[in-house]
Amino acid sequence: MADESCNCNAGGVFVAFLAGGLIGAGLALLYAPVAGQEARVKITNVVEDMKKRSEGWGGDIKKKVESFMEEEKAIIKAAYDAGREAMATEKAKYAKPETE
Repeated sequence: MADESCNCNAGGVFVAFLAGGLIGAGLALLYAPVAGQEARVKITNVVEDMKKRSEGWGGDIKKKVESFMEEEKAIIKAAYDAGREAMATEKAKYAKPETE
């Protein structure tokens, strides 16, 4: 029952966690006792590193979502076909025989 009422979005939680980490890292660099130029270089390096790491995520996520959607479509189509077949079988049981 708890699973049904849970409106958790794992992707959203991950993005929020990642954003929090980036903000924390940025603030740590800004408040570190270093010269302004050195802090800007460190921030630039961190941003470039995160950009490189995240470049492949979009394609991976898209592939996973497409795969999931295809699987779900197949399951729904199978259930729909099974339901139509069951309905036709039951309808045939109760259909009046044709008289001549």
